[in-house]
Amino acid sequence: MNKNNYAVIMAGGIGSRFWPMSKAELPKQFLDILGTGETLIQQTFKRLARICPAENILIVTNKNYKHLCLQQLPDIVEKNILCEPAMRNTAPCVAFAAFKIQSENPDANMIIAASDHIIIKEDEFVRVMNDCLEVSAKNDVLLTLGITPSRPDTGYGYIQFTDEVLGNHKKIRKVKTFTEKPNQELALNFLDSGDFLWNSGMFIWSAKSIALAYRKNLPDMYDVFEEGKEFYNTNKETEYIDRVFPACKNISIDYGIMEKSANVYVYPADLGWSDLGTWGSLYMQLSLDTNKNAVQGDGVMLYDSSDNIIKVPNDKRVVLQGLNGYIVVESEGTLLVCKKEDEQQIKQFVADVKLKNS
Repeated sequence: MNKNNYAVIMAGGIGSRFWPMSKAELPKQFLDILGTGETLIQQTFKRLARICPAENILIVTNKNYKHLCLQQLPDIVEKNILCEPAMRNTAPCVAFAAFKIQSENPDANMIIAASDHIIIKEDEFVRVMNDCLEVSAKNDVLLTLGITPSRPDTGYGYIQFTDEVLGNHKKIRKVKTFTEKPNQELALNFLDSGDFLWNSGMFIWSAKSIALAYRKNLPDMYDVFEEGKEFYNTNKETEYIDRVFPACKNISIDYGIMEKSANVYVYPADLGWSDLGTWGSLYMQLSLDTNKNAVQGDGVMLYDSSDNIIKVPNDKRVVLQGLNGYIVVESEGTLLVCKKEDEQQIKQFVADVKLKNS
């Protein structure tokens, strides 16, 4: 296994769209939300450990979740848990990890991955990532994985690619545009055109290339993390990061770097991927009964009900009649009953509950 290969798992989100199962003190990446016996972050770590040495896998997370990382990932090196003192989106998160890695290994190659994605075709994932790492080691490029779309999904961002390929790598295409979540009509047009992919949010590059991209596109952020190079991997690292990180611009890696850079390429892949961002996306990953209900919970009884996702503890008796197209979730005394089509309102429900309890 190549010692220059590193992986960074972004695990700082609070997962409010999966309320009430996911809460601020225990967000979805630390839950066995699929009922497999492993949490999402455990699955992600295990998958990446097939590509990078375990000692080269870093987690960037909220400082409140460090204990969960140590508890759930016995193979993690404690110094590789990077604690963000404030939520500042993904650009500062990636910069922190990249500059820390570069200070340790100037020849490092990096994978950036989320902690809560599902990848069913893991062997293909490993093959594709190894291909990408070979490319990024030899070229000053920023690679992203594009997922071959299977439907006109309005819940994902899209990447449009051109006919231009990267050298002899005929599958790797130059990126033309990034588009945020489209409406249904636009998503259908994207699918019909054949030159759009889902944006997976997974990236591959060398530490040198991403540092150059920060210097060009986010120079203030570059200066902050470059000035800290004498502190990385020392006992002064935390003190420095706690001081400078909260002042960083709140911006995503997509907006701050990828959409502004000229050397961005996409590798189209079919990985059985889902970003598991909503209850609706979880519904699509679960087995369904004859009435298209996804049920987790031994005590659930359904009558004249279809197209529901129901997730309750095994010791709860739940009887539902005449319910169609709903999310029904019970966790620690909180019950959510919400139309699947209205699940975007869940974040507002969470805010209202906090306000009522304050």
